Amino acid sequence: MIVLNKMNKPILLRLNINLLVLAIVISFTNCVGKQAIHTIFQKRTPYETYENSLRQAKLHQTQLGQAWLTTGQKALQDSLLVTLPFQETGYFKADKPMAASYSFRARLGEVIDVQVTTRTKQDIKLFLDLFEINNLHPREAKHVMAADTTALNLSYKVEDNLVYLVRLQPELLRSGSYAITISSRPSLSFPVQGKDSRAIQSFWGMERDGGARQHEGVDIFAKKGTPVIAASAGTVTRVNETPRGGKVVWVSDLGSRHSLYYAHLDSQLVQPGQQVQIGDTLGLVGNTGNARTTPSHLHFGIYGFGRGAVDPYPFLYENNKKPAPLRVNENQIGQWGRIAKNKVTVRLSPSSKGGKLGTLARNTPVQVFGGTDDWFRVVLPDGAQGFLQENNLEGITKAVRKQTLAADTEIMEQPQPEAAPIALAKKDSEVSVLGIYQTYQLVRLTDGTLGWLMNI
Repeated sequence: MIVLNKMNKPILLRLNINLLVLAIVISFTNCVGKQAIHTIFQKRTPYETYENSLRQAKLHQTQLGQAWLTTGQKALQDSLLVTLPFQETGYFKADKPMAASYSFRARLGEVIDVQVTTRTKQDIKLFLDLFEINNLHPREAKHVMAADTTALNLSYKVEDNLVYLVRLQPELLRSGSYAITISSRPSLSFPVQGKDSRAIQSFWGMERDGGARQHEGVDIFAKKGTPVIAASAGTVTRVNETPRGGKVVWVSDLGSRHSLYYAHLDSQLVQPGQQVQIGDTLGLVGNTGNARTTPSHLHFGIYGFGRGAVDPYPFLYENNKKPAPLRVNENQIGQWGRIAKNKVTVRLSPSSKGGKLGTLARNTPVQVFGGTDDWFRVVLPDGAQGFLQENNLEGITKAVRKQTLAADTEIMEQPQPEAAPIALAKKDSEVSVLGIYQTYQLVRLTDGTLGWLMNI
């Protein structure tokens, strides 16, 4: 039997409120399921918010809405691979849902920066998202970061050696030009004053002691007595001397879950437990320990919590290379073009050494989606994307030939048997043949309509 008094009434009241909230949550879970709970308590990305608005308005049931959703998912399976730093200028057309995706390799310790700028006559909302890509078949994309739609930039500290993918997709029924830049930078400050990654002369994995062990770090060569500085903020955990490392300092970086190891110091200038900031002096470059017979240098190592030694080079390497300037005709971007030569190779990367997507015959029409350096990113008639060098492409202002139709003929949206008709060309009317793909021709009617018809 419970006896109520002034002391336990508030406790009982709080208990009743907690039980009521629990009952509501359990009831709600039973009614709508775990997915709804996940949706409520996990903040949606801008892309997911927009996708949800399409579904709420039932637009996902329309052909246009379904095309937008499919395009976004298809972009995650894109096999195009670029090398950083990378820069592209592109164009989204309002009449056809499109998404641009960029896959690239990144290493633990790098920071990936993505910046997008737009040039539009109307407001356009772009969705910028970053994904990790695994090696499964079919591959899976794990979302790791989304940009604010007003800022359109993001920075991500890479946590594993993987392929990453950036997806850029506009909202429905909006046209506009964009420029995207993807680059990488080191996540740590350089640990030797006045030096940079060019001073690294001995690398991760090199043999030591006649092959008995491998080098678990990098060696940064500098004059004896050069200040060794903190590469990140943290706590000094050890200051001691060992036969191999000589005079060493360990700094724990709890934020990134790494311990940083500074070895072969001539002198140590910090104490255990001391808090340090980036750039604080920890000691001076020397050649103590097993480096007595070598020129003065800092051995720098990184040990991940629970994962052991990792390669420090990506944490320190400064890629000062700039993206190549745009050298293609920018007026061609967003337009149709056609192959100007016989047997032109379409690449998976904007490089003559890039993987081969396929070979296109002369007069094959393609849509120019973007441009980088002297390469066009193109969409093939079957929807696949690849890269073509500019000199392999020509405009479609001039027709391949004129053709008079022998019967009323449907003009189709795509070069596919099940494609929707977009116009009816009358018997004896003349069409301009602008390109040829398999058993289809890309034609322009006298009223300017552009579409496909079967070869006659």
